[in-house]
Parts: sequence; structure tokens; C-alpha cells
Amino acid sequence: MTHNTSVIRSFRWLNLPEWNIGIFSFLLNFFWEMQQMPFYQIPSDSSCFDMIRNCTLATVGDVGISIAAFWAVAVISKSRQWFHNLKYWQVSSFILVGVVITVIFEALATKIFSQWKYADLMPTLPFLGTGLLPLFQWVLIPPLVVWFVKRHLSEFRRRSSILPLT
Repeated sequence: MTHNTSVIRSFRWLNLPEWNIGIFSFLLNFFWEMQQMPFYQIPSDSSCFDMIRNCTLATVGDVGISIAAFWAVAVISKSRQWFHNLKYWQVSSFILVGVVITVIFEALATKIFSQWKYADLMPTLPFLGTGLLPLFQWVLIPPLVVWFVKRHLSEFRRRSSILPLT
């Protein structure tokens, strides 16, 4: 076995679907969280560090939601590799799970626990009071996450298949 082959094989855990869902979800959601900050009430004494910390914590929650949604689709699909042969219902389910969890978390955070408040700029759903930007986040970002993961892991599969097995 060549040195390169053994190095690649020892890092295969980096190509777990959950790891990739988490990485791409973190990158895309962190950008979204930072961009939507003006739509939340921010205390005037908040520092830049405070805002970055809050966005990072929110992004970690987003990653958790993404992985939960991924597992939900994996259970229904009976495969953790469901993104390789995508079906419309899988992507829709991935989005739907994220939207449902987001609606619940936003209601808990804004109404029950008062962890954050929307600024007047934030459009909200009339009945639920959920901010539209968090909902758009879970409609727009999950398909991108799935696309990046499929693309990355398909390339890894292709490269792995041409490696010698000895």
C-alpha cells in the first residue's frame, strides 16, 4: 500500500455524510446568520465579539437541525447515502424537517424563553409570529447543503474507486 493510499484511507471519516452535512451547513448558515443580524434587536452595548459569538451559537443550532433533518430522511430512505440518487420528496422532507424545527425553536426562543427578539424590520408570519428570514433560511440553504455534499462525496467516491486496493 502506498503512503498516499494509507493517508487517504485513514481520513475516510471526513467523508461521512453527517460530517459533510455539518461542515457545509455551518459555512452557509453562519453567513446567513451574520447577514440577518439587522433583523434582530441587538442591545446597544453588544460588541462585535458578542454578535459573532451569538451567530456562531445560532449556527451550531442550525447544524444540529441539519443533521437531525438528514437523519430523518436517512431513516425514511433506509440509507445514509440518500443524497447520491436524489428524489424530490427527499429534498422536500429535508427542508420540511428544518422548517418545522425552526418554527418550534423560534417560538420557544422569542415567546417562551425570551432569548432574542425580532427588530421591526423582521417580517413575521401572522398567526405564528415566526420571522420570515429564519424560514427562508430553511428553504434556501438545505438544497445548497445537499448539492455541496452530493458533489463532494461523489468526487470522493470517484477518486476512491481508482485507488489500488492493495
